[in-house]
Amino acid sequence: MRCCGYDEFFDEGMARRDARRYRRKGLKGSARRIVETLLACGVDGAEVLEIGGGIGAIDVELLEAGAARATVLELSPGYESEAEALARDHGLEGRIERRLGDVVVRPEVAGRADLVVMERVVCCYPDAAALVGAAASRSRRMLVLTYPRYGLLARAVIAGANALLRVRGNPFRAYAHAPATIADAARRAGLRPAGPERGVVWRLAAFERA
Repeated sequence: MRCCGYDEFFDEGMARRDARRYRRKGLKGSARRIVETLLACGVDGAEVLEIGGGIGAIDVELLEAGAARATVLELSPGYESEAEALARDHGLEGRIERRLGDVVVRPEVAGRADLVVMERVVCCYPDAAALVGAAASRSRRMLVLTYPRYGLLARAVIAGANALLRVRGNPFRAYAHAPATIADAARRAGLRPAGPERGVVWRLAAFERA
């Protein structure tokens, strides 16, 4: 199961804005915390898989910190031009592979990696258990992901955003998923929590291979 509207929502305009912001300010917020979490665990020589990686800024940071290779999996082609330009600017063209596809619907689209990352991706997919399970099963060492803090406020904000999208005729929808659903999916794939969740608005959860 997957939602639609990715191409309309995550389009070339968003990619340009993301690339411009990264070039000016670098990684911020939850994306920076993902990188810091992985650096603390060691990334030298690691293979990285980022699901829903956008322009690939997290992968650029990890590769420049010592990771060996990265694969970025996306559902929308809107990021491709800006992502290729960013990799080229950093001399990383040969170390980042980009693929289009839904890992839940097409499991063959992504292989295993040492480190698997999903930054603000779970809230964009209707079936959190399937997506997290697919990501966790591909992790040899760690899975690190971020998602909105769960509660009435988050659900109200997401409901409001979806109502606005509906009025505008955009079929994309966001989702609020319970942390227990995410953690259970990771555990079923053989991962265990690597420390407590943290973050006020965007929660970061890390899991390691048991």
